Amino acid sequence: MGQHTRTAMAGLLLAAALPARADYGMNLVRGVTETSHTAFDLHMISLWVCVAIGVVVFGAMFYALFAFRKSRGAVAANFHENTTVEVVWTIIPIVILVAMAIPATLSLIKLEDTSDAELTIKVTGYQWRWQYEYIDQGVSFFSNLASSSRDAMNGDPSGVENYLLDVDHPLVVPVNTRVRFVITSNDVIHAWWVPALGWKQDAVPGFINDAWTNIPEPGVYRGQCAELCGKDHGFMPVVVEAKTREDYDAWLVAKKAETEAAASGADRDWTLDELVERGKGVYGTYCVACHQASGQGIPPAFPSLVGSKITTGPIEGHVDIVMHGKAGTAMQAFAAQLNDVDLAAVVTYERNAFGNTMGDLVQPKAIKAAR
Repeated sequence: MGQHTRTAMAGLLLAAALPARADYGMNLVRGVTETSHTAFDLHMISLWVCVAIGVVVFGAMFYALFAFRKSRGAVAANFHENTTVEVVWTIIPIVILVAMAIPATLSLIKLEDTSDAELTIKVTGYQWRWQYEYIDQGVSFFSNLASSSRDAMNGDPSGVENYLLDVDHPLVVPVNTRVRFVITSNDVIHAWWVPALGWKQDAVPGFINDAWTNIPEPGVYRGQCAELCGKDHGFMPVVVEAKTREDYDAWLVAKKAETEAAASGADRDWTLDELVERGKGVYGTYCVACHQASGQGIPPAFPSLVGSKITTGPIEGHVDIVMHGKAGTAMQAFAAQLNDVDLAAVVTYERNAFGNTMGDLVQPKAIKAAR
């Protein structure tokens, strides 16, 4: 599939492999939206047309092999062509293809039409999380793999509900609302895919792709990044929670208040213990995949933080590499992913964990000033 091409069927073709399906059925997911229903119905029509063609073709073949075999004295006919037969077996496939192509084309045209949206959400892929920005709503947040799944990776995941398919902050949308998604990436190619919605869309650095949906009923719908995007590709789920308009409005108010509280937190002085406690959670969400829970890392790609020059050197250099990354290494920039408080907290935590005993800290207001 090209980076600018989307089809309803393309996303659904992978649906049988989705771990969230407990029955591991062999058919596609019908989904919950009109788009997914159309894709499923087109798939079933195409399937049964192919079955009918197969029955006719193989039926004629097996009948000919049985009825006109040499042991029964059959003699091969001696002719080179039959214009009538050739016309018939050319016209019939053309009619079938056109009959199937018309509804498929109309569905794709409708799928591409993202106009008249009541809500626009920008989706940005990062290694390995999603950022959701509600355009003109003043709400933006990151969605990461849930800690319950991450904690179970090296243990027994059998008791974890929705293992590897749950997040800390799901995307929330109102039901019966036309929602437009503008989708891009901050680093490598990702693909935002929720089978129940009936489509998937590539997230490509430097490009904006779009799509739309309208979910008719409340519920939680799960998906995954469908593009091999790096080491933690399998730990980048998508969770969409559809709420009633009343519940969505209440969620939006609470989310705005949460955003404002986070912003105001950068203006006060934090204690070392407060920053270390918060930083531990931030590290467990954003850093542990590469640098490990012990801080030992996975050298040489992901260096150890235990007694390293970064975590025991000048704190300004530590702040700079966390905020802006380091060219030529796997270290990515977190200035856009973390707020001032979380950046200050994770730097402080790394300097006072894993046996590091620097005893220093960086205040969120210093991070705010450094942006």
